[in-house]
Amino acid sequence: MSLKKIAEMTGVSVSTVSRVLNNKEYTCASPDLKDKIWAAAAEIHYVPNESARNLQRGSRLETPRPQKKLAVILGRFDSLKKDPFFAELFRSVEQEIFASGCVLSDFLSAADVQAKKLPTADGFIILGRSPEPMLSAIKQKTKNIIAIDRNPTDFQIDEVVCDGKEAAALAMDYLVGKKHEKIAYIGDCSLETRYVGYCDSLIRRRLPLDYSLVCPTDQTEASGYEAMKKLAANPSVSAVLCANDATALGALRALREARKTASIDLISIDNIQAAEEVSPLLTTVNIPKKDMGKMAVRLLLDRIAHGHTEIMRIEFQPRLIRRESC
Repeated sequence: MSLKKIAEMTGVSVSTVSRVLNNKEYTCASPDLKDKIWAAAAEIHYVPNESARNLQRGSRLETPRPQKKLAVILGRFDSLKKDPFFAELFRSVEQEIFASGCVLSDFLSAADVQAKKLPTADGFIILGRSPEPMLSAIKQKTKNIIAIDRNPTDFQIDEVVCDGKEAAALAMDYLVGKKHEKIAYIGDCSLETRYVGYCDSLIRRRLPLDYSLVCPTDQTEASGYEAMKKLAANPSVSAVLCANDATALGALRALREARKTASIDLISIDNIQAAEEVSPLLTTVNIPKKDMGKMAVRLLLDRIAHGHTEIMRIEFQPRLIRRESC
């Protein structure tokens, strides 16, 4: 019944839905169709049936293995709606959890954990920065933890990262290569590797670090909009680095209202789907969310199975995506 419902929601056949959900290596004709099917499955809380899989393989007498329960914790925000990057990252994690025959048992915020609402699970996946009190609370319960972030830790837990400092340096090198000298920054400045990358790049290029061009924010679209309104009034600003695409979407809106999209170059970090839909198209640094989500689930399951005992870090490289905003 669930497969039929998903087929109706996505406009494809039941057999196509079954192939996608029961074979994680299956390739659809359309690259977006696979994501669409998994999104529909998540919407109706579909869980792959391991018993049915065994019957398809001919393993009628094989006792189904208990499904691992994995919980996801959102570290930086209290809702996925505040940053599309984490919504897309969560979708990748969720798809791999289901594809691996596991169950997404709980979705929590950092506040939930600190309020001692930590559920029983076989493993925990943290999306984004891990506040120390939250990390300590989870470590007291289990060693089966992995983080996915742009801010690497000092090897306290397993993690899959794409270093924000490198991403910011890549963006800054592009701006400086375009002869920009007065480059502003919008984003978090507290223990944030992207801000460190911004500052290091200016120092390395022997450009002045003008603190009047630094706008600390909570990295949401609303705060990006307000920060850009102030920067747009500064005639010396020729380029802006936004710490994430959500911030950049707000900044672009402010530039459009001020009619300055052609006079100020804007670049950001993440490469969310909306970056290809906004006008002008957003120049950004790609963080490989899909691959990071898949790898995190696989690495966590390896730790749960005692496949490794030492702390591991898997690092992905950022990549510049040139578009119209810069």
